[in-house]
Amino acid sequence: MPDVNDGNDGNDDQREHVPSRQRRRFEGISSRAYEHPADRSALVALRKLSGFDTVFKALSGLLPERSLRLLFLSDSVRVSDDQFAHLNDMLRDACYILDLEKVPPMYVTQDPQPNAMCIGLDEPIIVVTTGLVELLDEEEMQAVIGHEVGHALSGHSVYRTILLFLTSLALRVAWIPLGNFAIMAIVTALREWFRKSELSADRAGLLVGQDLKASMRGLMKIAGGNHLHEMNVDAFLKQAEEYEAGGDLRDSVLKILNVMPRTHPFTTVRAAELKKWAATRDYQRIMDGHYPRRSEDKDTSVTDSFRQSASHYADNVRNSKDPLMKLVTDIAGGAGDLGGKLRGKFGGGSGGANTGNHGTPEDGA
Repeated sequence: MPDVNDGNDGNDDQREHVPSRQRRRFEGISSRAYEHPADRSALVALRKLSGFDTVFKALSGLLPERSLRLLFLSDSVRVSDDQFAHLNDMLRDACYILDLEKVPPMYVTQDPQPNAMCIGLDEPIIVVTTGLVELLDEEEMQAVIGHEVGHALSGHSVYRTILLFLTSLALRVAWIPLGNFAIMAIVTALREWFRKSELSADRAGLLVGQDLKASMRGLMKIAGGNHLHEMNVDAFLKQAEEYEAGGDLRDSVLKILNVMPRTHPFTTVRAAELKKWAATRDYQRIMDGHYPRRSEDKDTSVTDSFRQSASHYADNVRNSKDPLMKLVTDIAGGAGDLGGKLRGKFGGGSGGANTGNHGTPEDGA
């Protein structure tokens, strides 16, 4: 598999101004290579949601995409050889590495909040904020741009655009009985999918940057600002373990409630997921040049995708340290005294959780 700067085939325009460090190129790579199983299954569930097809078809024709493009063209800075040239180099580099045929336009918009997004129905547009540009170094920014190019390759921009529009619409029709409920049901499903799609795009960012430490630094900066000298990767990842395992069932419920309004997973969770994937055989096979190709996408089995997603969720539940997931495992395994376990997990008194033959105190903690 060729390196980025090895002089082999490819679009000369895309390779004219690429960073000097050599990276592997993944010619013809399919997004299936890096997509998180939860991303695919959540998207399938979203498409099956009652009313989604109707809303999707209606909005596809009504959304003012042309207006959106004009807005960024008129009120943001378009990245090019003449403006933010270093970002343009990274964009071309990312598109070349992931073999994205057409380089999407990218804009820098004035916003102190570090953020980036890939939107658009007909063609994707990448937008990064000034807060992000000022926060990240070159290697960290390369991973972020690769993340957004991964969204483009996976076709995520369409659903992201609809999510933005429906979120705005829900606020406008909040006073209409039932109307807001129907919209929010779809918004909630879209958010659930988009959180999972972020895990896929993080993997794409790693494939482009090919520097796990840079990806970790970028996520740490997004969480804690430009104070790397005050942060530690191992301690940061330990937060994810503590978040997953800590507390009782009340904390598990609060985690669900906290994440529901968000479009992104929590940053520590993203870092832990990415580090775990980087250590897998799947990642190493991609780096060695063995990966699914877009030319094979039409022959892929939907059943296999479902099976992979189901296997992923089963493994997550089985290996999770979260009290709610452990309870689900116990119930599935035929563990007795459900009432006692619930009382113990919720901390609702000692009369039954830790008496009789229901296990040790640790079992109910």
